[in-house]
Amino acid sequence: MALHLRGTVLPRGVTRDLWILGDRITFDRPSAEAETVADGGYLLPGLVDVHTHPGSPSESDPVFDPDAFAEQIAAHRDAGTTALRFPGLLGEIPDGMREAPDAPRMITAGRWLAWAGLSKSADFHAVTDDLVTAAVAEAKAHDGWCKLMGDWDFEADPVPYDILRAVTDAVHAAGGRVAAHCQSARGVLNAARAGIDSIEHGMGMPEECVELMAAHGSAYVPTLTAFARSAPRIKDNPRGRLWHEGHRIMIRRVREAHDAGVTVLAGTDSAPFGNVATEVEHLIAAGLPGDVAVGAASWSARDFLGLPGLVEGGLADITVYDADPRREPGVLRHPRRIVLRGRVVRRAPAASP
Repeated sequence: MALHLRGTVLPRGVTRDLWILGDRITFDRPSAEAETVADGGYLLPGLVDVHTHPGSPSESDPVFDPDAFAEQIAAHRDAGTTALRFPGLLGEIPDGMREAPDAPRMITAGRWLAWAGLSKSADFHAVTDDLVTAAVAEAKAHDGWCKLMGDWDFEADPVPYDILRAVTDAVHAAGGRVAAHCQSARGVLNAARAGIDSIEHGMGMPEECVELMAAHGSAYVPTLTAFARSAPRIKDNPRGRLWHEGHRIMIRRVREAHDAGVTVLAGTDSAPFGNVATEVEHLIAAGLPGDVAVGAASWSARDFLGLPGLVEGGLADITVYDADPRREPGVLRHPRRIVLRGRVVRRAPAASP
């Protein structure tokens, strides 16, 4: 049976009827009988978290557990998050889970790739001397994306620009895209100069990076939720003060990047899973207009990932809210109805901040 929804369709803000046939949306009334599952409220293209790493039983245990993965993506779904990008995953998506009817849509970049010349690495990094070859292989094997460590220790030397540029050129030639972890000023600058497709974190971002990102069409994913969680634990010593200054700079760059035409997107990089509403609130606190911040976790993120929103023939991922989240972003924590892959899915209590 077809599904019918009526409400204010975002981002255009026009009240309309829409119908769901299978996994697609239409604005033309079908001849088949339809069940009304929402009448009134605001219809939002399903939420997206573009930076999340499910699969570990705990943050201190870097191993991939399929049961933990299933539990954590369910938490995303139950909060209304219908699409996820994994810029680094400890294992492969378990068989059958990617296309499960109640699973969020998933885009993975495969493993974290760390150049062997970095001063430090971590157990979960795949360390390689030939970053170009490894990056192309990961992008070809994983939804067209690869994930690089542009740096690691924010006081140490990052991956050199010429290596990042070679990786970016090779991956683009293969039809893929590159995400880069950048947590130092020099690391961000090298990534921005190289034309990396999405810069993750951007701690201490130099001012010149904003125009470089705009020129290259790079997206910025600041993951403010993760840094806000870390901030109280950073000690007040010379190294800690450098960290806090880098954190303040990245927050300031969020609005500057938007003003320059850079696409800013919402990624949490943080537990609890299903908490992208908190990232939206951090983006607003950093100066983004409400509609832009909500779009960063919805229509803008879907467009960036190639997932159509609430348009004719679009994918049937819809969250329904009682109030307009562009003006009342807190409502994102309380979806009235969640439709995923053309089916009404169960609701659980929204995640706490």
